[in-house]
Amino acid sequence: MFHLLVLLCFLASLQSHAVTISPVSDLVVANGNVSPDGFNRSAVLAGGIHPGPTIGDTFKINVTNQLSNESMLTSTSIHWHGLFQHNSNQMDGTAFVTQCPITPEHSFLYEFNAGDQVGTYWYHSHYGVQYCDGLRGPLIIYNPQDPYRSLYDVDNESSIITLMDWYNLPSPLVPRQVIPDSVLINGVGSYPGGPDMPLAVINVQPGTRYRFRLLNMACKSNYIFAIDGHNLTVIEVDGQYVQPLVVDSIQIYAAQRYSFILETNQPVDNYWVHADPDAGTNATAILRYAGSPDADPNNRTALNLAALDETSLHPLYPPSSRLLQEPDVTLNLILGKNLSNFNFLINDVQYISPSIPVLLQILSGAMTAADLAPNGSVYTLPRNKTIEVVFNPDNSPGGPHPFHLHGHTFARYNYVNPVMRDTVDTGNTGDRVTIRFITNNPGPWILHCHIDWHLYTGLALVFAEAPEDVAASQPVNNASMQLCPLYNSIPQQYFPLPPID
Repeated sequence: MFHLLVLLCFLASLQSHAVTISPVSDLVVANGNVSPDGFNRSAVLAGGIHPGPTIGDTFKINVTNQLSNESMLTSTSIHWHGLFQHNSNQMDGTAFVTQCPITPEHSFLYEFNAGDQVGTYWYHSHYGVQYCDGLRGPLIIYNPQDPYRSLYDVDNESSIITLMDWYNLPSPLVPRQVIPDSVLINGVGSYPGGPDMPLAVINVQPGTRYRFRLLNMACKSNYIFAIDGHNLTVIEVDGQYVQPLVVDSIQIYAAQRYSFILETNQPVDNYWVHADPDAGTNATAILRYAGSPDADPNNRTALNLAALDETSLHPLYPPSSRLLQEPDVTLNLILGKNLSNFNFLINDVQYISPSIPVLLQILSGAMTAADLAPNGSVYTLPRNKTIEVVFNPDNSPGGPHPFHLHGHTFARYNYVNPVMRDTVDTGNTGDRVTIRFITNNPGPWILHCHIDWHLYTGLALVFAEAPEDVAASQPVNNASMQLCPLYNSIPQQYFPLPPID
């Protein structure tokens, strides 16, 4: 049995605050004013803070929707990113794939078991681009049998590092050419021309080994992460143990996670922590050794000479040998963009959420791609087969696109002895990133770009995996069935996309 821990983690005033709550808990989603980069705005908050809670093992989280600010979405859903949801597809939290959104003044109990999954995950709204307004937080499942436990001394809420982009406008008003206003490190940042903001501080003791858990919970940005004067020994990727790899910087795409061990073996001092985004202004925080002054570090930034190369990541435990054999099904996905409305396409089809969740369509008897909505965006897959997906990003600007598959991990087949993970960048023009996974989890699972603005404008599809087995393996409770009638009984919000400049 893995250690069940629910933490409320927030770095509001550059101190790490953690509140342990019961795994059978109420999580209130409500509007509240925050100013993480010095600009005060209404946001969508879990538990009244941003970023919000971290959860593991057996979950019974009663999400209560108290949203009322109609400048943003007021219904909601929560996806537990990276958890497989074996036999609990209805709890995946993906609006219009596995459920209808939770309406204001109503609640929904997310109840499921994480099985033998351990590691670094997160949760976020999966309705429109709502998580860009603040509904997101880390989710950590600690493992008492961690094979690397002898290599570190500290692994708790103080060693969680979250990276996020932040927008000073409500998400429906953010221009199509998305540029974040700021980068938040542990919930703290600043924007050009804004007020002076204190930097986030990560406090450490000298002569100690820390397991840091690094999460990119951004809506768009990828970051180059580094800490001056310190090596980072990577031991986990997206919840999967890897052979230790020593680097001095990590490029981390939206929705990805890494655990690394850092030894505080340098002179007692302050050291810069860097999160350099692919667009916008670089961000810094401070790694502060106990006994060092309350001051900014000296400017000792050096070039990173040992950047993480993903081809050098290898699994600690070998994946299924079936992934190295000829696949049973190969899907070629051509990522594109409609040049008249600038929405995204996969194989010439823009993903548009159906009015009835795909899971409920399957349970009503629709079993073929032709019968399932959205038409052209649902691909049926046979059970217990090896599936190969090849991405062609040549005509899809705005990349590299980080694609996430729900319900599974996959191997990047292009690499030798590849690590398993759940989010991968699809490369640049000319690249043909190829992933493989095994269909061992019946249900509808979305595959999508985790630049949330790209998902919102069509860069997604749904795998209907072994639809004939869904009714037996993925039972749906009455509370889940009631979400759609409630949602359909209220006036629907409509936020047209901002025009192209």
